[in-house]
Amino acid sequence: MVKKLLQQRRHTGDIAPRYRFCGRKPMIVGTHRSQMRLLLARKNDLTLKELREATGLKCSLQAINVVLGKLGLTYKKRHSVPVNKTALTSPGHVAAGGSARRASTRPS
Repeated sequence: MVKKLLQQRRHTGDIAPRYRFCGRKPMIVGTHRSQMRLLLARKNDLTLKELREATGLKCSLQAINVVLGKLGLTYKKRHSVPVNKTALTSPGHVAAGGSARRASTRPS
């Protein structure tokens, strides 16, 4: 670590932390984001794989999904029909206890 700090002081004249230069650089930058938004505006049912091929990116599909989520674009399909309502399945009110059983058809 001392060797790296001395090297940094030789190059920059300072040994302060350089946080903006550390870490992995993003593969999907602003131009890719605007290109994705434009492609999805034209054809909104593109799959993640088609979107990756159209932009020419070499990243995972999950990375594209995360970027679309940050852009506020979801991949969830929305149905245009209303949701079904649940209805009662029994025809009427059933009394409590053993009287709810059907009477036997056999003679006693």
